Amino acid sequence: MNRQRGFTLIELMVAVAVMAMLALMSWRGIESMASAQEHNRARGDAVLTLQTTLSQWSADLDGITRLDGTSTIDWDGRLLRITRRGVDDLRPVIYVVAWTLRTQADGSYWSRWQSAPLTRRDEWQAAWASAAAWAQGDAADSAARGLDVSLMPVDSWQLYYFRNDTWSPAVGAATLASANALPDGVRLVLNLPPGPALTGLLSRDWVRPSSSIPKT
Repeated sequence: MNRQRGFTLIELMVAVAVMAMLALMSWRGIESMASAQEHNRARGDAVLTLQTTLSQWSADLDGITRLDGTSTIDWDGRLLRITRRGVDDLRPVIYVVAWTLRTQADGSYWSRWQSAPLTRRDEWQAAWASAAAWAQGDAADSAARGLDVSLMPVDSWQLYYFRNDTWSPAVGAATLASANALPDGVRLVLNLPPGPALTGLLSRDWVRPSSSIPKT
C-alpha cells in the first residue's frame, strides 16, 4: 500500500518565507517604477513651465516700445518694468509689464504683472507706479491687484545689459531719446532652488532686433 507524503511544517514555512521575499521584492520594484515616473512627470512639468515662462519673457522684450518722455525699461535690482506695445480690439495700445520675485508660503516665485491696455501718458504713469506698488506687495493699490501670475520657483535673479561690446550689471532706467539708450542685449540669470526637477543657475540671452524700436 502506497502512502502519499505531504509537506512538512518546515517546508511550508520555507515556502511562505520565499513567497514573502518575492512579494517584497516585487513591491519595491513597483514602488521604484512609480517614483521614477513621478520624478519624470515633475521634471517634464518643470521644463514645460520654464519654456513657457521664457517665451513670455522674450515676447515682452521683443515688444519693448517707445513713448516719448517716459521710461522704456527700468531695473532696480529687484523689479524690472517694461513699456511694451500690444493690440486690443484691433487697435494699437501699450502695456506696462513688470517682473519680480514674490514670496509665498512655499518659497519665492518669479512673477509677472501686466497693466490694462493704455493709450495715454497719464494712464502709463499710473500703471508704472502700480507696477512698483505690486512689487512691494502694496495691497492698498487696487489697480495692482489681480493682474499678476506666479510663474515658477526662483531663489534669486539678476540682469546684465550688453553695451559697447561688453556685458555689465543692469542698472537704472533707459529711455529712447537716443538710438543707443536701449541695451543691445539683456542677459537673464535665474537661480533655481534645489528640488527633484530643475535646479542651479540658468542663463538666457536676449538680443535686440536689428530694426529700430517702433514709436507708439
